[in-house]
Amino acid sequence: MNPRLILHNGKDKALLRRHPWVFSGAVKRIEGSPLDGDIVDIYSSQGEWMATGHYQVGESIICKVLSFETPDVDERFFRERLRSALSYRERLGFFDYLAHPQDSDRTDVFRLVHAEGDGLPGLVCDWYNGVVVMQAHSEGMHRLFPLFTEIWKDLLGERLKAVFDKSSATCPNGHSDGYLLDVGTFGHPEWEIMESGNRLLINFYEGQKTGFFIDQRENRRLVQQLSHGHRVLNCFGYTGGFSLAALRGGAEFVETVDISKKAIELCNRNVELNGGQSRHQGTVADVLKYLDQFRYASADTAPSGHGSFDFIILDPPAFAKNHRNLQAGLKGYRSINQRAMEALPQGGLLMTFSCSQAVSKEDFQTMVFTAAINARRQVRIVRQLPHAADHPVSIYHPEGEYLKGLLLEIE
Repeated sequence: MNPRLILHNGKDKALLRRHPWVFSGAVKRIEGSPLDGDIVDIYSSQGEWMATGHYQVGESIICKVLSFETPDVDERFFRERLRSALSYRERLGFFDYLAHPQDSDRTDVFRLVHAEGDGLPGLVCDWYNGVVVMQAHSEGMHRLFPLFTEIWKDLLGERLKAVFDKSSATCPNGHSDGYLLDVGTFGHPEWEIMESGNRLLINFYEGQKTGFFIDQRENRRLVQQLSHGHRVLNCFGYTGGFSLAALRGGAEFVETVDISKKAIELCNRNVELNGGQSRHQGTVADVLKYLDQFRYASADTAPSGHGSFDFIILDPPAFAKNHRNLQAGLKGYRSINQRAMEALPQGGLLMTFSCSQAVSKEDFQTMVFTAAINARRQVRIVRQLPHAADHPVSIYHPEGEYLKGLLLEIE
């Protein structure tokens, strides 16, 4: 019998709405002695079974719910969840590229499992042209990686080349990154993918997230459509995804700025891989300080060799990791957006994002409003920019819609 979490009276409302998180303050007592990652059952104060999930030690979210229908969370249960996630991507056509290997606009990277959005809270799986990269955000999910590896072998068959564990930075108990499955002689740290026809090198060991920011795929495609003739500044550019899109779209010049030297080095390699080095410059710098030099810049006053930019992309890391540092995070977002608005000429474009789950859509838009007031610029919202369809959001878990973005025109 699984250990039990007994809820306080009146603290079952979120579960009745099928929200997949149980917070520690809702739990009246624990029956049994669950360890981090164990399966536990959740009961109401009246003794009614409500859900089953993974227990988490020392976290404000004490349990992430796996099932509201059955307490039998076994191999068959997880196989069906992974099968459902895979079928969803197949129906949307994400694997169609395999039938058209010579397609010049091919995309062979996408998300396979999006945690709560696929009914598997604490688990992210991404597809990198034959490599499944799994990332656990809970000990319970990480314990299941051997099982998941076997299931992926069965479900993906010959399409699968390797399975990589990328959980060292996300799993509370700490784990080493590395290959769980190597079909043949794969094993090296880098792997080449294509997104919308752009070739990219992915370093599974050193890369952020699972190796690449897959959630921005459709927004990068939009940059490609809009960039012809523009001078583009890609801030927090990482390994150059947005930069490659701008170059492919016919940008006059693109500069990628990131504080990480390794990221810029890989960005420059990616640009060279696609033949765009003559119109690109990679710069290692702190973005906030770097933007200062372009305030009210013009072609005459900007630093030599740069000229002014008329299209700026801001895709920063999560400044607000949780609600405790929300205000400090919003202040950081406001500062960079104000500086970008001040740097753009009349009619310039600003594409700006927040990937902080703690920042709501309303918080984000209010921040942009305040930045516009401070910059004394007229700002037009051209388009809302969410993450792509391979990152589905459960209707019961609105927090899953973590990526907020706006395309703005600055007057």
